[in-house]
Amino acid sequence: MNNHAPLIASLGADIRALRKARGLTLNDIATRLNRSVGWLSQVERDLSEPTISDLRQIAGCLEVPMSMLFGHTHAPDNEQGYVVRSGARRPMGSGEEGLIEELLSPDLTDEFEMVHSTFQARSKMQTPADRPTQEVGYIISGQLDLVIGGRAFTVGAGDSFRIRHEAYHWANPYDAPAVAIWVIAPPVY
Repeated sequence: MNNHAPLIASLGADIRALRKARGLTLNDIATRLNRSVGWLSQVERDLSEPTISDLRQIAGCLEVPMSMLFGHTHAPDNEQGYVVRSGARRPMGSGEEGLIEELLSPDLTDEFEMVHSTFQARSKMQTPADRPTQEVGYIISGQLDLVIGGRAFTVGAGDSFRIRHEAYHWANPYDAPAVAIWVIAPPVY
């Protein structure tokens, strides 16, 4: 092992370092998030895991892309930037909302990112999203209810969909998980 390699920082340590680098206090960020200082302190000490929505808000407060808040796994030197092994995907968020996401792209240096999303049975998005992206999703298995720009759709295995900088919301009211692959441009995580 290379003793000069940098240590992989935890999510909490990353958030704390970004907050301090911007001269912000726990209270500053907690107020902006409408959360308690205690909750944010627990997040920074890795005692509590924020949801994807929480991370989106924290990233906004820190004025960084969400990708800054996710840890990196180490791939063999000859694979870095080219291959992502199934057991080495970068997880995103805690899954608390019923959405488990993993980054399929080797890194975030391209003009897009590719994400593997599993929507747990009987789950739904807490807060609708509207981001300056173009997104295409492909459903591998299960069914998913989508509202895109005010229009409702139900998509299933083999179906695909597109979101162009429109408000959207998802729900999986069904008894089985839904699995999708998303391509998002520009990268937002």
